[in-house]
Order: sequence, then C-alpha cells, then structure tokens
Amino acid sequence: MVARIYRPAKTAMQSGKAKTQRWVLDYEPEVARSVEPLMGYTSSSDMKQQIKLYFDSKDDAVAYARRNGIAHRVEEPRERVVRGASYSDNFKFDRSAPWTH
Repeated sequence: MVARIYRPAKTAMQSGKAKTQRWVLDYEPEVARSVEPLMGYTSSSDMKQQIKLYFDSKDDAVAYARRNGIAHRVEEPRERVVRGASYSDNFKFDRSAPWTH
C-alpha cells in the first residue's frame, strides 16, 4: 500500500489559508468502496483509509515513512499565482483584451 505525502490546498469556501501549512500522510485505497445493498451506505473494508497523519514539514513525513517501511509518494504543492489587478483595471483604455458585454 502506497502512502501519499502532500500539503493540502486552500479550501474554496474561505479566503484564509488555515490547514494548508502542515503536511499530510494518508494511504491510497487498496479496495474499491462498495454500496451496501440493504441501506445503500457506501462502505469499504480497507481500514487504512481512516488513517491521516499530520507533520510540520515534508522532511518529517518522509522520515516517518522511511522509518516505518511505508512506500510513499511525495506530491509537491503548486503555489497559487496572484495577479496584481484592481477593479478599476477593468475600465482602462489600454486593456490587453477589449471589454464587451
């Protein structure tokens, strides 16, 4: 079973960056989820899907995985590109693209 080490992305619901600074180690699913026929619940017999470990740095997470013999894959975070634009830039005369309705 392969563990995935990553830094979570910012949630789309808020503008803050809470819970994006720590690194997470969680396991990829070994067994597909199944639908329980009587009640329709989605379930899985893979108990490692419930494990989620948090680390302060990527090096700590990788060291933990190596120390415990866990096969792992590191996913580097993609940094968000922020354009320096303001509302008044929408009405400039020298826009790169014409403004239309």
